[in-house]
Amino acid sequence: MGSDAPPPSLPPPTKYFWGDEPGEDEYYASQGVRNRQSYFQSPHGRLFTQSFHPIDPATGADRPVKALVFMSHGYGSDTGWLFQKIAIAYANWGYAVYCADLLGHGRSDGIRCYLGDMEAVAGASLSFFVSVRRESPGLPAFLFGESMGGAATLLMYLRSDPGVWTGLIFSAPLFVIPDDMKPSRLHLFLYGLLFGLADTWAAMPDNKMVGKAIKDPDRLRIIASNPRRYTGRPRVGTMRELARLCDYFKTQFRGVTAPFLTVHGTEDGVTSPEGSKTFYEMAASADKKLIMYEGMYHSLIQGEPEENSSRVLADMRAWIDERDYILMT
Repeated sequence: MGSDAPPPSLPPPTKYFWGDEPGEDEYYASQGVRNRQSYFQSPHGRLFTQSFHPIDPATGADRPVKALVFMSHGYGSDTGWLFQKIAIAYANWGYAVYCADLLGHGRSDGIRCYLGDMEAVAGASLSFFVSVRRESPGLPAFLFGESMGGAATLLMYLRSDPGVWTGLIFSAPLFVIPDDMKPSRLHLFLYGLLFGLADTWAAMPDNKMVGKAIKDPDRLRIIASNPRRYTGRPRVGTMRELARLCDYFKTQFRGVTAPFLTVHGTEDGVTSPEGSKTFYEMAASADKKLIMYEGMYHSLIQGEPEENSSRVLADMRAWIDERDYILMT
């Protein structure tokens, strides 16, 4: 499990996670990607969105796109800061990546970190993803979800028409809440007596989630300095809804037929590795893979030392590149 030590002292604030310079366009070009940012009006609220396309760093010319990848971040995070390093990695491999700040997160609409209706949260992102997917019907398209974004991703898949998605990729998905992270049934019952008035209250224990998610202290300091990261206590309705959703998923795993990759650290103290194991065992998909990383924490790409995160990304690349090869032959 992660450390119970208090979060590290924050470094002086910077404009970007890489510092105050260079500017965004110059930084992204140096990383071999073209970044575009915009807002999308979904049926449930306005979303901040980003895309990352592969380019030739020397000329700035577009590179061919092998497939589309649609990414959802975790609880309290957003598509900027360190999460975008995942998107940049996939773009470097030749994939066009599209991301949206979930409702209640980052620069999207909604009460900060209020997830009282996950159908609306998933539906908002799904409406954006499908609008993009329709523009390139001939390309394979994958859904990617990290942590709580994994729960949103699975819900998007379950609410999609058959055949829309070529495959699914999950990084430490929230399918089962660890026992020491579960919301108190007594607290939820008592707050429930207020007939919804307490739903948005930031009144639930936070259980030191950040310390249980990030292993590398340097990356922890960078993540903690994200100006858009939610730092308050979990809201009553959020914990009630996430607990409900995890119970619901147990009845839906068998309905998953798309190819998928799920990766999880054995020392994850935020989302239970058992959830990924159960999902793998129960899903009806003929093409499925589960990788468990011994000793790794929750944030496999953003929060582990470089050698560990590079290993996870290499496994992800091998899996998605192989799916593309199968589709082309």
